Order: sequence, then C-alpha cells, then structure tokens
Amino acid sequence: MKVLILGGGGREHALAWKIKQSPLVEQLYCIPGNAGIEQLAECVSLPPGNFNAIELFIREKKVDFTVVGPEQPLVEGIVDFLESKGHPVFGPSREAAQMEGSKIFAKNLMQEYEIPTAHFGAFSDYRQAKEYLEQLEDGAVVLKADGLAAGKGSVICTDLEDARRVLKEMMVDKVFGEAGSQVVIEEFMRGQEASLFVLTDGKDYLTLSPAQDYKRALDGDRGKNTGGMGSYAPTPVLTRTMEQRVIREIVEPTLNALQSRGITYKGVLYCGLMVTNKGPRVVEFNCRFGDPETQVVLPLLESDLIELLLAVQQGELGRYRTSFRDGSAVCVIAASGGYPDAYRKGEVISGLEDVDEDVLVFHAGTRREGDRIVTSGGRVLGVTAIDKNLKSAVDRAYRNIRKIHFEGMHYRNDIAERGWKLIS
Repeated sequence: MKVLILGGGGREHALAWKIKQSPLVEQLYCIPGNAGIEQLAECVSLPPGNFNAIELFIREKKVDFTVVGPEQPLVEGIVDFLESKGHPVFGPSREAAQMEGSKIFAKNLMQEYEIPTAHFGAFSDYRQAKEYLEQLEDGAVVLKADGLAAGKGSVICTDLEDARRVLKEMMVDKVFGEAGSQVVIEEFMRGQEASLFVLTDGKDYLTLSPAQDYKRALDGDRGKNTGGMGSYAPTPVLTRTMEQRVIREIVEPTLNALQSRGITYKGVLYCGLMVTNKGPRVVEFNCRFGDPETQVVLPLLESDLIELLLAVQQGELGRYRTSFRDGSAVCVIAASGGYPDAYRKGEVISGLEDVDEDVLVFHAGTRREGDRIVTSGGRVLGVTAIDKNLKSAVDRAYRNIRKIHFEGMHYRNDIAERGWKLIS
C-alpha cells in the first residue's frame, strides 16, 4: 500500500521510520518532510495548510492511507476534508480535535464529567482574568492560551507578579496571537509529569509505553517552555498500578464523556498527566502523538504500527494487542542557539555519520543544501538510544549527541535523571 505522512518534524521522522518497517507499505510519501525523512520517503514540498493541493496529490499518487502528524491541520479539519473526498486517514475529526484546539473545551468537559484535573477559571476578558488572579491565595498558577501555540502556550508562574506579567503578554500584547484571546488560569499542581498515548477507534483503545517529557529549555527545569527538550520511556512514574488507575479514572471516563456528547474520537489521545500525592490528574490533552515522546515510544513498540493505525481508522482496534521490546529508550534534543526565542537557521550540521549504527537520529528542523545538511528550526535533532536499562540508555544517548555539532547547538544534560533516580 501507499502511505502519506503529513508533517516535517521529529515526530514525523519517527512515524516514517516505524511505518517503513511494515511489510504492508510499498511506497511512503511525506509532506513536506525534512532531510532525515527524505532518506525513508519521497518528500514533497506542498503547503501543509493547502488541503486541496494535498488531496490532489493523494488522488494523483493513488495514496491508500494518510497519517496526520501535527495538531494544526487536525484542528483545522483535514480529516473531515479528506474523508469527505473518500480518502482513509488517521487522526481525529475537527470536533474531536478540540481536545487540544481549545483548552477551555477540554477543561469544561473534564469539569462536567468529574475527570481529575487542576481547578481553573476560563476568561475572554482581560480585566476579569486579572481580578480572578488577584483573588487567588497562592500566586503559583499556570496560565494557558486557549488555542494552539506550538507547545509553548502553557506558562508556569511562581508568584502573583509573574502571573500578572504573563497574563498581560497573552491577552493584551498577544504574544501567542489569537491563541491567547482566551486563557485558562489554573492551580499549580505538584508532582511528577508523565505522558500516555492512547490509540482509540472511538469504542476500543490500546495504550503505548508511558513516557516522561522535559519541556523547560535548561537543566533543572529552568528557562522557558519549549516544544520538548527530551524524553524517555517507559517512566517509573507510571507504574503498572498507577497506569491502571489512569485508565480507570481518566482514559475511560474521557472517552465515555466524548461519546455522550456525540463525538467519536478516532486517533491518538495524548494524555499529559501529573501524578500527585492524591493520584493522577490531567495537565492537558493533545489530539496527536507527542513530540519528542514519539521518538522514544515508537522504538519500544514491536507491533506493526501501520496495522494499528489502520485498525483505528476502520473501527477494528478491538482485534489487536500491542507488544513491546524490553529495555528503555532515551531521546535528547539538540536545539539551535537561542531557542525557544530567536535563533539562526542554515548552520551546517556535522558528525551525523559518526553516531553509533544502532542509535537513532530523528531529524526535526533540518534541510538539505547540496551535499550538506543544515539547521532549519529551533529543535534540530533528536538522538534516541535504546538499551537494557535506563541508565545505560542515558549514557549512550549523551555519548552520541556529543559526536554531533552545529554552531550554537545546545541540549539539556539531565534528560531521564528523574527516572533513574526513582529506580536507584
């Protein structure tokens, strides 16, 4: 079969790497792809927001199945559009994608169906939001832009002065554009974060290896929020007992809540969790595979991914089970200097050929210029190592990322440190 992947980041490179392994796949395309994906698929430079051009490409190439990577086209309704033209596609509908497209929609759903999450207030008026802030006893809050903000629209504020500043930036200065026209102000939850991917066809579901993501730019969880500076899986934060509790208290009630509203969720539901001393609570839901968690979760999956994605689209997931390889996977992100603020592009990347053969390098922000590969984004590469235990996987990931260089390159030095401290 012919498969098309939409997107051009590290998540899509990981999807391409895994999908390419399936004996069902004879031809793989990617729109727009990157310098790493082009080694696995035929990459086509089309605007990701031009649904008509994408649909025409699917018809001309006789693509059998499309997998949507990023959240933006999902929220904008690409699944509904392609399905209306008769094309099978993996991903939730526009209505279902509101779980990520609108923080207020997701928070209201959780509140109505008593799904555990942080206490919150939702506002479209700046003055009302500011008054709400002033009344809170604890200045430690999380401010979230309601709409999509490339994974950076959630800001932890340590005190009231910090919260006032961030609220003004979101609602008045429009640092996130229209995504910040409405905001959620929620209590700061204390605990350990974890991510759980749930594949669902609307009635049945399967979970993948639980992971932990590192959002802050600098070691020790300092610096600004990013799209993710690294991850590892599986995480000891979600023990088997705790994962069952998450399924019982969060996953199943959420899928039931969507069904009760007449929404059939078909795709992957990303559950961003905080494991507190009172149990698991939802930090956020996403409507797609997380990045960089996908870069550690998929290398641990032994099952044929394309079979699972097809089963989701066809409503036959109940016939399948998942199997996973032993060991741990660790991904460290190499980012451009200055990221997540302004950064330069076009820096030449060297050392890729020196990386160990069994260590994966997923490209995120790269492009090819002649015989050179150069940077083209804030997060440039994800170096993923797999080994028999977490500590040895950490060591291999860092040993190999040190072989790669580009001007301004930086990375965190403490990815997975929380995990192996919990184990040791």
